[in-house]
Amino acid sequence: MSVFTDVPLAQKLEGSLLKTYKQDDHPNKMFLAYKVCMTSQGQPWVSSVVLKTRMQIAQDPSLTYEYTPVMGMKSFIQASLNLLFGKDSQVIMENRAGGVHTVGDSGAFQLGAQFLKTWRRDSQIVYIISSQKEPHGLVFQDMGFTVYEHTFWDSTRLCLDPSMLLNVVEQAPHGCIFVIGNIGNCKLTQGQWTQLMVLMKSKQIFPFFDIPYQGLATGDLDEDARFLQYFVSRGFEFFGSQSLSKNFGIYDEGVGILVVVALSNELLLCVLSQLMDFAWALWLNPPTTGARIITSVLCNPAMQGEWKQSLEGAVENIMMTKETGHKEKLRLLGAPGSWDHITEQKGSHSYLGLNPQQVEYLVKKKHICIPKNGRINFTCINSYNIDYITESITEAVLFTKDSEK
Repeated sequence: MSVFTDVPLAQKLEGSLLKTYKQDDHPNKMFLAYKVCMTSQGQPWVSSVVLKTRMQIAQDPSLTYEYTPVMGMKSFIQASLNLLFGKDSQVIMENRAGGVHTVGDSGAFQLGAQFLKTWRRDSQIVYIISSQKEPHGLVFQDMGFTVYEHTFWDSTRLCLDPSMLLNVVEQAPHGCIFVIGNIGNCKLTQGQWTQLMVLMKSKQIFPFFDIPYQGLATGDLDEDARFLQYFVSRGFEFFGSQSLSKNFGIYDEGVGILVVVALSNELLLCVLSQLMDFAWALWLNPPTTGARIITSVLCNPAMQGEWKQSLEGAVENIMMTKETGHKEKLRLLGAPGSWDHITEQKGSHSYLGLNPQQVEYLVKKKHICIPKNGRINFTCINSYNIDYITESITEAVLFTKDSEK
């Protein structure tokens, strides 16, 4: 008898929508839920500077391809931290920010959760709040944490509501862990920022930030990471998952760092030493190809400038698609309601603001595959499919309104 006899099939975490799309033989079928940024030709977006850098690295005779230290490439870590905080920032100058080179988009959460499970045994409650449901909860659940998930997307008012974030903080117990994603997309006023800081400080809540696409939200690298300055200025210690796959377009070589900010260099070194022990057990040595590409770009002013331009161009295309390609077409087609919420959201992935019945209509009747929450990847929309998509959305909204009468 097999030792695997009692092992059941795991419930699929994702892929059912993509499976539906692949099995559909309709000529106008579309998939608007890809994770990666797409080009107007329907291919994954890659920064132009990455292609040139990859060739240069491949032809570099000085590379030895030795194992890296457990912490990873030091030059990559420092370049990533400088990108996130600014090389002249307070935490960099005081040597209070460090990091560990991690594997993939979830590696930092795996490593950070392992540390918190061991060294914060009095606090095993995790709140995850973002603009969407995140996969991080599974990492913490597997570690034995009690996980509560919340979103600050208000499906009734069709907006990212900062008061929802504040309400969750008010309800949260003392000393819990807060995993926060896309907080830069949530427009807090100065007063709300102050209120959030005071609440989290008084409850000794430990922040763990998800920073998956710096520069791809607004096109401004500094602006997309500005929220961190609030926490630094208020003396917070925190972790961050800084993923650098999406903003360079190297999705198949997922790479990032677990960012650590401590109150002193002495405390930082203690934390990093423990994290290296966990990294040794988890993956021993992180992959370096993606890290080499990113480090080469960030450490070369000309190449970094070209990369920044490519980010700005990508964001401009996203906003153009939302404004003139989508919102304006829906208005001209007479789609009921206001569609301002589409352009008020930052980044490639945004909510359409459709209800479940309207989403079901698009999937089943129009063969447009989108998630149940109606959050789509706007880079999947291009000149070839925009008319069909906007006409289908208008039809779905009108149909459901008629059926309600």
